[in-house]
Amino acid sequence: MGKKLRSHIYKIDTFTSFNLFFVTITFKQFEKISKALGDTNRLKILHFISNKGGCGQCSDIQSVVDLAQPSISHHVKILIESGLIEPEKEGRNHKYTLNEPMLDLYIGMLTDLKK
Repeated sequence: MGKKLRSHIYKIDTFTSFNLFFVTITFKQFEKISKALGDTNRLKILHFISNKGGCGQCSDIQSVVDLAQPSISHHVKILIESGLIEPEKEGRNHKYTLNEPMLDLYIGMLTDLKK
């Protein structure tokens, strides 16, 4: 059973997930994203990455949040595990990219809630 939603097709299958062009978000993943977005520091990190064109350097994140490096690493790890950002290592530097398809799926599921 599928339904058309904002020109994207979401299908609910027996594993309670939404499918869109081979990208799947389960209700568990939806919960992880919601929890990740429930922290001010993580929102600041996401906003910083977004303002950098969707890609930000790890070394620059400390200027955005007033936290020690281990705390920043903890928040970044939660964002990675939720699927909101994707890590990439360039030599000794780490950079993080917004996972826009995941954000689109999350927003689509939120939009579904008000129907």
